[in-house]
Amino acid sequence: MSGRWLRWVLLPALFVTATPSEFTPVVRAAGESFFAEKLYPVMLAVQCQRCHNDNGVASETRLEFPRPDASNDQITAFGLKLMDLVDRQQPDQSLLLLKPTNRDEHTGGARVKPGSDEEKTLLTWIGYLAAMSEAEVRQAREKIGRAEQVSLQALTVRRLTHSQYDHTVRDLLGDRSQPANNFPKEDFVNGFKNQVESQGVSPLQAEAYGLSAERLARTAFRGGDTQGLIPGRPASPTDPSLAENFVRQFGRRTFRRPLTDSEVLLYTSLFRRESSRTGDFFEGARLVVETMLQSPHFLFRVEHGSHGSCEQYEIASRLSYFLWDTMPSDELFAAAERGELSTVAQIEAWARRMLDDPRAKVATGEFLAQWMRFDTVLGATRDRRRFREFNSEIAAAMVEETRRLFDHLVWQDRNFMEFFTASYTFLSSDLARIYELPVPDEDYARVDYPADSGRSGVLGHGTFLVLTSKPSETSPTARGLFIRNRFLGQEVPSPPPGVNTVLPENTEAKPMTNRQRLAIHLNSDACSACHRLIDPIGLGFEQYNAIGAFQQKMALQFGGARGNDAGRAAPPNIINLELDTSAYIQGLENSSFSTPRELGRILADSKACQKCIVKQLFRYAFGREETASDQPVIDAVFEKFRESGFRFRELVVALVTSKLFLQKDSR
Repeated sequence: MSGRWLRWVLLPALFVTATPSEFTPVVRAAGESFFAEKLYPVMLAVQCQRCHNDNGVASETRLEFPRPDASNDQITAFGLKLMDLVDRQQPDQSLLLLKPTNRDEHTGGARVKPGSDEEKTLLTWIGYLAAMSEAEVRQAREKIGRAEQVSLQALTVRRLTHSQYDHTVRDLLGDRSQPANNFPKEDFVNGFKNQVESQGVSPLQAEAYGLSAERLARTAFRGGDTQGLIPGRPASPTDPSLAENFVRQFGRRTFRRPLTDSEVLLYTSLFRRESSRTGDFFEGARLVVETMLQSPHFLFRVEHGSHGSCEQYEIASRLSYFLWDTMPSDELFAAAERGELSTVAQIEAWARRMLDDPRAKVATGEFLAQWMRFDTVLGATRDRRRFREFNSEIAAAMVEETRRLFDHLVWQDRNFMEFFTASYTFLSSDLARIYELPVPDEDYARVDYPADSGRSGVLGHGTFLVLTSKPSETSPTARGLFIRNRFLGQEVPSPPPGVNTVLPENTEAKPMTNRQRLAIHLNSDACSACHRLIDPIGLGFEQYNAIGAFQQKMALQFGGARGNDAGRAAPPNIINLELDTSAYIQGLENSSFSTPRELGRILADSKACQKCIVKQLFRYAFGREETASDQPVIDAVFEKFRESGFRFRELVVALVTSKLFLQKDSR
């Protein structure tokens, strides 16, 4: 082995700069495998990937880790892409070295200890990248490009969500009983209930589908064909021609595509057997309906991509379930049959037409409800001794307040970033009293905040403030975490196993503000890495209590629950503590704030927040989290959103006309 190779491996800190031509082929071949086998495990071990991913706190930096399921080629491409963080003239001044060792101030602190074996491994790779020839750099960039190339899924299978099921049987059968209320609860994954990875069918779910199909089919023909499902009057109990027409027409709407000849034969035979057995034409129709409603072709949306035989019908379903949260209309089916969902211009025209339909408001409302976790707000409970005015009606009013602001911005084509900066809101009389604002002349009329109010947009709404609080007190950690996750699109890992997350209890002898209690997180090596990313944000809301009311000071209540010797209840001892609401967003420049209004402006002006809106809608539209290969699509959609002045409807149109949504080849 040559002396140069010994220096390369054993003394990487010297940054030997021998030209690549002087290295043996074995050394060159070992270069890329060195990253995957040696350095990449080190970077994972020191948890760089927690922040350096597209949804991490460091998402705005040039360092972005591949997903956990990345292929070897993608991992190798990531290692080569680190050349952008290497100073080839002065390797020891490379950001790839200075940041993780905290020689250059690093939000994540020192992840790699100077002088450690981990640093030596990092230095070896920096030296390798610095010594690459121009030809090797070009080859590396070609390899990176191939690994990052957009790839479309050939087959996508998505189950109808509970709301989609209810809306579909309403439009298919005229049934408004909302049978999905009796289904097992849906799980939230990636912030939404429609994510593919959570859409399996458990035995309990399958049983619920069966019971629902039986009841829906029975109701559909109770008293005859009251919903007009049969395309004519039966000439006989088995009427073969009418039976086949019914199977074709009802099947086309139920499966959202034309039936195959074998499917027509199967369901027509089923129809005839039952109608012959019972002597009742409608009994045959009932059994077909019950059977079709349990078919995977009804319960799931199966999309084969741009080369499938039913491409137009797949696009129609994709549009209708995203824009309307229900099945395609007869007009949309007809457009698919005529082949009028082929070009981007045709899709855009249909999308704009569909957005003008009242069903679009229902669909966007479903997105909002899941994004803002209305379910948690509506199910919230509060300490009755402290918050007597909070009840289910107030919770519903808070949800309606946020819904009214959202609808105002979306359907009036306003700048959607006003969702965070609006200096007004829409209140019921009861909610106005909690906020200590003027009572509107009628419920949910627009009310302007006073000039000195700290409230702003959704950040001042009870939905956000209740959602991120505990039954008897606020939670700066929950508030900061929600803002990171839902408004900045940044994931913060869960606490490590075994870590004590319980804060010191407030006592009458030693009362503390939440800032003082949370100091235990910020001073703990096990907790500080994550909590300094979220707690300093949530502390800016401490003047808004667990039901969203403003409090100048923190009021701690002790005693007062039991009677004294005379049998009378002792009054509680109230201790008021001064509140420090100075706050900031770690990793975001010029992000200091002390009120929701100040934070609202910071978020509205932040590219991370603006892009987060795109990501949230992307996840809802596609039923999955975005991947590295989706980034060109997300970037293109974001640019259209920005150029429109952040009009939400334009964001929707940009998304449904993207190649990814239309499953068009990117070549």
